[in-house]
Amino acid sequence: MAKEREISIKDVRVDDGFWNGRITNAVEKVVPYQWRVLNDREPGAVPSHAVQNFRIAAGLAEGEFGGFRFQDSDLAKWIEAASYSLLYKDSPEVREALEEIVGLIEKAQQPDGYLDTYFILAKPEERWKDIAHGHELYCAGHMLEAAVAYYQVAGSDRLLKVMEKTVALIRQTFGEDKGQISSYPGHEEIELALMKAYRATGKDEYKELAEYFIENRGSKPGFLEEPHFQDAQKNRWFGASYHQAHAKIRDQKTAEGHAVRAMYFFTGAADVALETGDPTLKAALEELWKNVTQRRMYVTGGVGSQGEGECFTIDYDLPNDTCYTETCAAIGLAMWALRMLRLEPKAEYADIMERALYNNVLSGIAQDGEHYFYVNPLQLKPDVARFRRDHQDVEPNRVKWFGCACCPPNITRTLCGLGSYIYTRRGDALYQHLYIGNEAQFDTAQGKAELRCTSSMPWEGKAQIAYSGPSGIELYLRIPEYAVDFQIEKDGQPVKFEACQGYARLCPQDGGTYTVTFAMPARYLQANPRVTEDCGKACVQRGPLVYCAEQADNGELLNAFTADLSQPLETSPSELFGGIVTVKASGTRPDLAQWESLYQPAGTGRVPAELRLQPYFLWNNRGEGEMLVWFNAR
Repeated sequence: MAKEREISIKDVRVDDGFWNGRITNAVEKVVPYQWRVLNDREPGAVPSHAVQNFRIAAGLAEGEFGGFRFQDSDLAKWIEAASYSLLYKDSPEVREALEEIVGLIEKAQQPDGYLDTYFILAKPEERWKDIAHGHELYCAGHMLEAAVAYYQVAGSDRLLKVMEKTVALIRQTFGEDKGQISSYPGHEEIELALMKAYRATGKDEYKELAEYFIENRGSKPGFLEEPHFQDAQKNRWFGASYHQAHAKIRDQKTAEGHAVRAMYFFTGAADVALETGDPTLKAALEELWKNVTQRRMYVTGGVGSQGEGECFTIDYDLPNDTCYTETCAAIGLAMWALRMLRLEPKAEYADIMERALYNNVLSGIAQDGEHYFYVNPLQLKPDVARFRRDHQDVEPNRVKWFGCACCPPNITRTLCGLGSYIYTRRGDALYQHLYIGNEAQFDTAQGKAELRCTSSMPWEGKAQIAYSGPSGIELYLRIPEYAVDFQIEKDGQPVKFEACQGYARLCPQDGGTYTVTFAMPARYLQANPRVTEDCGKACVQRGPLVYCAEQADNGELLNAFTADLSQPLETSPSELFGGIVTVKASGTRPDLAQWESLYQPAGTGRVPAELRLQPYFLWNNRGEGEMLVWFNAR
């Protein structure tokens, strides 16, 4: 098997009609906006305290630690996003801000390499005493990811040198030798970060520590005898499974516990499996992937159905109005999918990655870039959300920031780093997973090669891929699961291709341009009958986009509509949001004039009705109102 080689984030630049505006907004507006928030300078936003904590820890300000114990991670994700933003705009202001914050981090780091402002300022006597919930390794992981991004894009190793000292301390602290702690992170993240650092630097110590944490997870006692863990697990949702520590990874058959932790864990494990070539670890991840995507995932690519514990529950338990489906969890699912594609390029992984990115991830940020959803429901009645206790996590509107603000900078780093999701490599075989317009370059055994993709997605199934470079490489183009009549032409002539695990295999020559076309009819989807909440219902998908109905187009009582599945869905272009494709569903709704009592005999009259639908990720950009993805159907 040809060895996979990572494509550098610097080698792919997105240039796409759908994504350009979103990336430009992130680069020019959102990155500076979030810097103001992190510095507590944005009116109306919940104070972050993140930068101030580092100022205090650096001895440049006085005060007490503010925010959650994992507040450092918000800043780390911003550093990563800001670094990636330099790929699109080499902003002196952003570079200055990055240099400023790296300088603070250098000063805040303790002489032995320790770096965590919560424990430096608030609980210095409890360093490494609360592995289950302390988030020290989680924060270190995000800061290590930030250091790698800053190193790869900005060309500065200042933060990487800081994190080298921190990782050296972690290696000294954790392990099986006398005096070391035999444990693993409470909140996974550092594992995937260590693998990023390994690939960026080639230093084996990063890979070895990642492998240790992956393989040791689930060992007893680990952190399971810590007083902090014992106190937390009095709540049934915060036991070992909450941390994915209930069993070794090869013995885990279902995705359990905190959804973000699980996604980050599986992502790091896939990175390790790729480097070690361990078939048993790969097989375990494949089984977990099947459980998540075939039994525990929403149609929008959201995962984690319960608010308490932000967790998975049981197979097919997918409520629409109380679901948690945290934005970070969908980002984690996309990250895991990308690693599974590196392990084995199968289109089913790319289908899910695309589903998550275009739906649950994008729904987490408003069009203005300055308002966010943490929780992404598939059904909303604002008055119910405000009143009922089981809706306490659901916001009727996006907000400017959160006290627990993991999602906003996570979205920004995803948008600015989107190019990393488009391709993977196996030797001199290049796989294009997403039809996102871009310019890419990569080295082959025969020399440098370049690709340029021009795309009409997600509104039209059409893309042009131009190749220049040496012969002898293989190009694999994904055949989306929703594509109808998938065709490839070259110079106006049909191209015969071999289909391999959902990809069309081509052998391009220098100067060759391929045109890929496929139909994307809007279609009704129905859920497995075991999904109680969706029984007798349908939703609409067109291409990668899941659609929803909003009160702004349809009035109130969206749940009263019943779609007639025998009637075709109608699509039409719309000028909404700068140009989208909308869908119209035909059916009936009750004649409300005949309803005066709370209950009455069945058979009360119905009248013809239409439901106008827009892409789910755009909901709540036109004011507050009802929203519905799954509607009654017959």
